[in-house]
Amino acid sequence: MNSSDGARLLYLSILLVAVVSPVLIGRRGSLGRTAQQFGIWVLIFLGFIAVYGLWPDLKRSLLPRAAVEVAGRVELRVAEDGHFYADTLVNGQPVTFLLDTGASEIVLSPADARKVGFDPAELTFSGQASTANGTVTSAPVKLDSLALGPYEDRNLSASVNGAEMDNSLLGMSYLRRYQLTFTGSTLRLSR
Repeated sequence: MNSSDGARLLYLSILLVAVVSPVLIGRRGSLGRTAQQFGIWVLIFLGFIAVYGLWPDLKRSLLPRAAVEVAGRVELRVAEDGHFYADTLVNGQPVTFLLDTGASEIVLSPADARKVGFDPAELTFSGQASTANGTVTSAPVKLDSLALGPYEDRNLSASVNGAEMDNSLLGMSYLRRYQLTFTGSTLRLSR
């Protein structure tokens, strides 16, 4: 705890005493009931803090980014960051992809590559890719399967990125298999 945290804690303690003291003095006769009500309000306040702190995890659980099949097509909802993400199965393992029309191919992050059965330490990083963060190396791989909603493709070419990245990318080599339609905050993919 640094000095500004200590000063902030002292200020909040004085403020708490200033707010709570008049209530306690005014209710001297029913101190037990006042303590009970105070405890209830503390629990409510702590509940709000817990929900606020856990909201990103709760939202991810309550509002999944999974592909939804509607009338023979796949629908994705835009994420809070303005991008579209798809929860897929690659070689039978769950992988979340960022849909990236600027990427020419399917690109796996090193972490996702390990998850689906490729050891980046054993791959040959013979390719290069130009990204927004500069040039990176890449290793070509073949995916046995990639399932998005009701659609499954087999024997797909992809690459493993030589640098760590937040998300794997579904690039144009895969997206051109679909007709893409944007409607508000929904992206529809149909074949």
